[in-house]
Amino acid sequence: MRRVFLIVLDSVGCGALPDADRYGDEGSDTLGHVADSVGGIVLPELGALGLGCIHPVRGVDAVAHPAAVFGKMAEASPGKDTTTGHWEIAGLVLDEPFATFPEGFPASLVSAFSRRVGRGVIGNRPASGTAIIEELGAEHLRTGDLIVYTSADSVLQVAAHEEIVPLDELYDACRSARALCDPLRVARIIARPFVGSPGSFHRTYNRMDFSMAPPRPTLLDRLSEAGVGVTGVGKIRDIFAGRGVQIGIHTEGNEDGISKTIDLARGATQGLVFVNLVDFDMLYGHRNDPIGYARALVQADAFVADLRRALGPGDVAILTADHGCDPTTPGTDHTREHVPLLAFGPGIAGGPCGTRSTFADVAETVLSLFGLPLIGSGTPLEGVPAADR
Repeated sequence: MRRVFLIVLDSVGCGALPDADRYGDEGSDTLGHVADSVGGIVLPELGALGLGCIHPVRGVDAVAHPAAVFGKMAEASPGKDTTTGHWEIAGLVLDEPFATFPEGFPASLVSAFSRRVGRGVIGNRPASGTAIIEELGAEHLRTGDLIVYTSADSVLQVAAHEEIVPLDELYDACRSARALCDPLRVARIIARPFVGSPGSFHRTYNRMDFSMAPPRPTLLDRLSEAGVGVTGVGKIRDIFAGRGVQIGIHTEGNEDGISKTIDLARGATQGLVFVNLVDFDMLYGHRNDPIGYARALVQADAFVADLRRALGPGDVAILTADHGCDPTTPGTDHTREHVPLLAFGPGIAGGPCGTRSTFADVAETVLSLFGLPLIGSGTPLEGVPAADR
């Protein structure tokens, strides 16, 4: 059985979508603005694959003969959040957006949540996660009340100090919130544990996402039903509510995720390895840190070099993103952007695949690589050899 490595560089967008103005994101360009902010960025591996042919990135040339099938994708689903992006990559295109709560969550929901978990609630408004922890962390330490907040995305986040609320209790509280939020179509509940003291709080990698279950079968379901192994690295299993993922591997940031992915590539793993590298978004995009973002891109470039060396005959790697999160914008939310698309491996000659009208083209490409029937929500990439059916 062949292997496919599907890598999501979380939030590495490449230029505003035509409808970005509807989201307040006109002019956003995560890749371009990050490179401009640091005076140019050197990404030799991604450049050789064709990144500079997809989108202008200062310091990355448009090479004459890219080694990958290269292009970019527009999101067909409404929204710009993690769940929407990953589900569409897996072939599930949404007809309507998830619910958002720019004024905070309804008082009835917050009261019901508080009763279920036996703790008070503070916050309940859109906020930067690091900012609201600094603002309300001392009160949380004093009272034990849970910090609840949201963002421009469809998400309810619950922050708690690990010494005040044990992780198991925090996760149980998020499961309670998940049950209450399903009727409201809230995409994700996120546990946001943190440690430290006032003035020096910091979030840990013990976060956990509790997503709505996909309403229709995805790429992962199709593969699993066909007996093709699916391994999720990072928050993949959480995003799909466990559906279709046989093995879920927890990671603590990009470095850990990269290391575990390379171990899988060098080992005997078969089927699909679906990877999310979260630090671009969590540590740098949401925190308006283009310098840190640039460093993470350089790290990813070295990862691509190692991955290419580990790929065997028949193996394919697909590199993309789920949305943007331009760290140079005044806000800290995701941005509605195109995402880059690079497909490479020993059997791929390389060449342009244009601007795709949906992220679902990735799912159809993966299904064709395994010789399975298509979902029908997209079109497989030209230049990526399909398996015989």
